[in-house]
Amino acid sequence: MLNKYEPLNLYTNFEKAAEKFPTKAIYFDEPLIAFPELNLETTYLGCKESIVNRAAQLHQLGVKKADKIIIYKSAKFDTYLLAVAASYLGAVPVMVSPHLPAKTIDIFVNRLDQPWLLFDSETHHKSTSLKNLPDTKLIEVEKLILSENASQCPQEELEKDTISYMTHTSGTTGVPKLIAHSANSMGWRTKWQKNIFSMIRKKELVAFHISPVHSRFNIGISSLMAKGFPLFPIANPAKENIRRILTTYQPRILETHPNHFVQWASLAREQPEVFSSIKFYHSTFDAINKETMAVFLRCSKEKSPVFLQVYGQSECGPMIMRANTKKSLKKTDARDMGIGMPGLTKVRIVDQEGNPVGANVSGNIQMFSKGRALTYYKEDARFQENVYGKWWDSGDYGAKDHLGRLSLHDRQVDLIANIESSLAIEDKLLDAMPFLDEVVLIRGVDGSPQPILAVNENKEMDWEQWWKNVSDLPHINEPIVMNYEDLPRTATMKIQRLEMERSLKNN
Repeated sequence: MLNKYEPLNLYTNFEKAAEKFPTKAIYFDEPLIAFPELNLETTYLGCKESIVNRAAQLHQLGVKKADKIIIYKSAKFDTYLLAVAASYLGAVPVMVSPHLPAKTIDIFVNRLDQPWLLFDSETHHKSTSLKNLPDTKLIEVEKLILSENASQCPQEELEKDTISYMTHTSGTTGVPKLIAHSANSMGWRTKWQKNIFSMIRKKELVAFHISPVHSRFNIGISSLMAKGFPLFPIANPAKENIRRILTTYQPRILETHPNHFVQWASLAREQPEVFSSIKFYHSTFDAINKETMAVFLRCSKEKSPVFLQVYGQSECGPMIMRANTKKSLKKTDARDMGIGMPGLTKVRIVDQEGNPVGANVSGNIQMFSKGRALTYYKEDARFQENVYGKWWDSGDYGAKDHLGRLSLHDRQVDLIANIESSLAIEDKLLDAMPFLDEVVLIRGVDGSPQPILAVNENKEMDWEQWWKNVSDLPHINEPIVMNYEDLPRTATMKIQRLEMERSLKNN
């Protein structure tokens, strides 16, 4: 069933869902600092009432329509709920990862012209050390919730084509850019997502661990709630916590970033029963290696479990999809991302001059999306560098076959001489050696391919297997072994490859 298009106002969507499905459950694995009254279980309606109360408290402090408000706090579901409260006031939530340093926040503050900044104990030190924001614009979550006698105010809405929500790029190549979204641009993304959810007949529990500042988050939550799914946003991705949640609550759908699936794969191999209730897996906006998908599909007690791989980008939203099954994976190339959604998203491959190329010819991947973002806030020139009429240059490199299926090779900035696809090599090695939790191929000091490995904490490095599996590959350097937690990552667990290359050169 195809869904009609509706602009996305975060609060209005939440309110409609709460009216239609008031008793649908939302569970938490940790108390929410900004919404302690919700405890570890609430409902759509209970959540909505708390959002309106929080909006009143923000309004009492002076937050009003069209104000920018940076939400810079611990990565939990209340980050999103505070954004919904801000949208109730007609303010513009600016979603910022708690991992970003104070110097980056100061740059954001300058771009945003003295915004409000909402922080908690996790980001307290960085927030109170900012050079460019007066204390009068700082709002501490723990104090906000204690404010009394805040009278409710009416909902305010921004125009549908104006900036109403901001996220930021991953920052893998420098200072993150602020991506501006409108109600209309986000509405097209939720239409894409709701089309997917309409294929799932039973509205059973959805568990997910996704960065709440990722552009994927608000689209996913808004779409799930519009369809009436019960939710379990997971704050702590540690394997023991995942084991406890999945065995206790038995969710039907599980989504996380590809690198978290890789991290959880050892748990799936050792205790497959943990994931036995899952029928639908969903990988967020990035490629994932084939064996990792196969491991999770084998855990399911379902006859035909599905691993939906979605390739997209924050600037364009979800783009290309492929539904993988145990049977199809045996013949599938993991670099095959699938196809777009007719009428909403598609890709083309172009050469360095922007001219379209033929089937199976590698080049730059350009995207067409009705949900494309408006701009990079205060950096429109940088945004326009990637605009080719109705097409957006993704910064990725790949090819399309005669059937229109997209094969993703690499990021354009990560291309390594004599290597067609470092991602394909990483997939192959991870598939072949389950004792590894991560394989990253970067440019070494002399530009040659340098593998960085992280070994599973319960396993040992098997050098014999390593050399056996790289024997038929192009020459790559002797690997460097690092601890998994020491690999530099973005908020969505992407490896910061350029940062690793810089570290190599400096050592």
